[in-house]
Amino acid sequence: MKIIARDIPPRAAWALEQAGVHPLLARLFAARGVQSKDELDDGLARLLPPSGLLGATQAAVLLANAIAQDKKLCIVADYDCDGATACAVAIRGLRLLGARHVSYIVPDRVVDGYGLTPPISQRVKDSGADVLITVDNGIASVAGVATARALGLQVLVTDHHLPGAELPLAECIVNPNQPGCTFESKSIAGVGVMFYVLLALRAELRQRGMFDASNQPKLDTLLPLVALGTVADVVKLDANNRRLVAQGLKRVRAGALPLGMNSLFTAAARNASVATTFDFGFALGPRINAAGRLADMTLGIECLLTDDAARADELAKTLDGINRERRVIEGDMRDQAFAIVESLFDEGDEAPPAICVFDPDFHEGVVGIVASRIKDKLHRPTFVFAASQAPGKEHELKGSGRSIPGFHLRDALDLVAKRHPGVLLRFGGHAMAAGCTVNEESFDEFEQGLNAVAQEWLDAATLTRRLDTDGPLAPEYRRTDLVDTLHREVWGQGFAPPTFSEEVEVISQRLVGEKHLSLKLKHQGQPVDAIWFGHTEQLPRKVTLAFRLDADEWNGVRRVRFLVEGAAE
Repeated sequence: MKIIARDIPPRAAWALEQAGVHPLLARLFAARGVQSKDELDDGLARLLPPSGLLGATQAAVLLANAIAQDKKLCIVADYDCDGATACAVAIRGLRLLGARHVSYIVPDRVVDGYGLTPPISQRVKDSGADVLITVDNGIASVAGVATARALGLQVLVTDHHLPGAELPLAECIVNPNQPGCTFESKSIAGVGVMFYVLLALRAELRQRGMFDASNQPKLDTLLPLVALGTVADVVKLDANNRRLVAQGLKRVRAGALPLGMNSLFTAAARNASVATTFDFGFALGPRINAAGRLADMTLGIECLLTDDAARADELAKTLDGINRERRVIEGDMRDQAFAIVESLFDEGDEAPPAICVFDPDFHEGVVGIVASRIKDKLHRPTFVFAASQAPGKEHELKGSGRSIPGFHLRDALDLVAKRHPGVLLRFGGHAMAAGCTVNEESFDEFEQGLNAVAQEWLDAATLTRRLDTDGPLAPEYRRTDLVDTLHREVWGQGFAPPTFSEEVEVISQRLVGEKHLSLKLKHQGQPVDAIWFGHTEQLPRKVTLAFRLDADEWNGVRRVRFLVEGAAE
């Protein structure tokens, strides 16, 4: 691993400091491209306007007319946290804005697969709906939308995924990544897109005289859900997404959050009053995602929708239990997958440029997480496949992939599909995460095709794991109050959490829980505790470490602790 200290533009850091930003934060923000304090303004007034999102105004008219005509609206959700929060935002928001009949359907990962399929369109029609609204899916559902339209449904697609060669013929599409859309935040999550549609709808209803600025429904109550879905979907935290997340976090910390979210904090043993983006990404998000992976995402959506405290607690406990089960399945699958991976190349040799793993016993709900674990360990684009459990599709393998910087996974799949016609039955996704379906007999051809693309696209520099850090930590910043200051900020994908690096002396080291390394270090001449989760190999006496700051409490005393992220080789 190469540990590289980020460049800190001195003028930007100085300007931020002069504007009253804490010196450490000024340095961190400048290194992440922030040039003025103005960019740190997370006020709602600074959000990009909905009018800039292609299709949002048209969607607002469609929905306003539907509400005026008392039509029945049905949301078709997705089975991950972004899809679940987007569904909850859509239902809560549409009801706030006067819709009386709003229901939802969430596809089953195993039976239905991803997106709006013709059978789901039929189910929406059978439910008595007039308008079908997709959230976090639909941009690739050409056949599903065509079926819905043929059945007489009006269709509004809200999505953020990259479109294919053909767009579905919906009444209206709202997606920042569709051709012709100039909306600056291409990284907005599915839940963010739906929130923007609601902002546009409220503006349309205002124009129609339904209410004015003083008595209009407050959509900011939805921001905790928007923040959770945005962080959990690991989209790039550009300035607009950071504002959405910051606003959601403020409300969560103030106790203004849906009961189900509050119950999830309790189930995860986290404190909502000091909530961080880490809580969204590593505590609440996985518990909601677990429902879609192993059970039915209806549980996750109901948890976010209920206004009954006892039911919220019950659902959060159920989700927590499913997540524990997911961890066990994932652990077994991960061990099995690593054993398969190790058989792909001899010890001491370089791993192949791309990794593809399949085992008949794998659970398709967990393949994405396992792919992520292998990718993290080997620093290679990775696909993990499981046999489809859908009736009549037992010959199909469903794969989930995770990538490394410099290798656009969806584009790679597109190239494999062109070079090997018929191998990929379905595929879609983003640069860093994608999914695909292949026939079992085509697995080897897919593996060879993906490796050929990886061989062409990846060079030695890209295949070397690189950890960007913020350089040395001045000893005066090793304080618990500064740990709290850092935790309050919005960090995540594309706006990396502060990670420092420098040479330290290892005073002592021991294994805890058989898989974590507990360390006592000498940092700038002073002792400090550290832990390296998931690492068991002993360190030399002097070593350059990359670490994040944390606070550890023991007998009522809080002390700074380093969370080790990596060591220079």
